[in-house]
Parts: sequence; structure tokens; C-alpha cells
Amino acid sequence: MNQFHYQNILSDISEGKKSLAILIDPDKFSTSDTASFLQQLPTETTHLFVGGSTDANGHTEATVKALKNHSQLPVILFPGDHTQITKFADAILFLSLLSGRNPEYLVGQQLKAVEKLKESKLEVIPTGYILVDGGTESTVARVSNTKPLSQDVVSTIVHTAMAGEFMGAKLIYLEAGSGAINPVRPEIISEVKKAINIPLIVGGGIKTEAQKQAAYKAGADLIVMGTAFEK
Repeated sequence: MNQFHYQNILSDISEGKKSLAILIDPDKFSTSDTASFLQQLPTETTHLFVGGSTDANGHTEATVKALKNHSQLPVILFPGDHTQITKFADAILFLSLLSGRNPEYLVGQQLKAVEKLKESKLEVIPTGYILVDGGTESTVARVSNTKPLSQDVVSTIVHTAMAGEFMGAKLIYLEAGSGAINPVRPEIISEVKKAINIPLIVGGGIKTEAQKQAAYKAGADLIVMGTAFEK
């Protein structure tokens, strides 16, 4: 039975090392181009995240297999729902959408995932997932039927992150949403980082080197970039 370890895959960021994950949406990824895609990734890439708010064509497993066949980088599931789970990945972010109040994404999808997870060898990483307003309606907000937290109410975001840690999360993930116009502001990253004692992931709307470095400087342990590499 799965022992639900979370120490190994993300041990580097737990030790304070800065990391970069590239998020791959299975619905937009061509497995036939896997090798060339990987060659174009930044040299500092440390992890590959696979997932999207939807996987209409059921491509998650094929995408994970292709990545594992062509790369030594750890492949971590970032699922939109319980159907996007495959035993061929290395780990899964076991997400709870703390910024919303829809029980389906607070605990409903998690219950549906347990049967698959208990029979797999995936590392299960409890993750407090916080959606903040990136300036446009994200697919996450639309699918989960929840509203993002305003970036103007920093204390609410900080308290949500703290609540996630108190409830047992091993990671906090601040997300502005795929295709966000505005990434999470550095001052928010900084305040959240000061308030928690677990690693902080930041993603959504980070498209440039300057934005990436600003997020690192503010306190992000792992940055997720996706839209900039989807093509």
C-alpha cells in the first residue's frame, strides 16, 4: 500500500533551494514532439508538472509516459480532478482549493481519488491551493465554480495560507491562473512566505525572466511556468 511519502520528490525546495517547474497541459501537448519540447525548456528546470483544469481527451497518462521516456526530471501530477491520475507519474499534488467554498474541490474530489492513490506508488503531497485574481477569469475558477481572492486583500490570502498549514498541508500553492494577466504580486508572496513554515509554490502569469526573479526574491521556493511554453 502507498505509504504517502512527500519527502523525496520535493526535498530540494524543503531545503531552501529555488526550483522551476514547467506545467504541461495534456490537452495542448503533442506526445510526438516530446523530445523537441524538452530540449527547449530552460536549463534550470527541476520538475515537470502535468495537469489542467480539464482533460477532455484523456491524454494525461500518455503525456506522463512520454515525458518519463524522454526525461529524468520528476513528473508530478497537478490534477484538475480525480480522473487525471496515473500511476506512471512520480508524485501528485493532493490539492485542496482553500480559496473557494465549493465542497467538491475542498474534499469531494479528494475522496474520489483515494481508491486510485492507495493502490499506486505515487508520492502524495498534501497541498493548500489558493487561487488569486490574475486579472481575467481562469479556467480553475470557472470549472470549480469559485471566485479567486482579490490581491488587494493581502491579509485574507495570508490567513488562508496559514490555515492550510494548520490543517496539515506540506506545500502552499499561490495561483493566479493559467493565462493570467497579472501574476501574484511580490508583496503578497513575501507576506505569505513570512507567515508559513512550509515551502511556497507560485504560478500563473509568470512569463518573463524579470517576473520569475521577482517571485524568487519575494520568497517563492518553486515557480511554475506553463503558458509561455505550451506552443
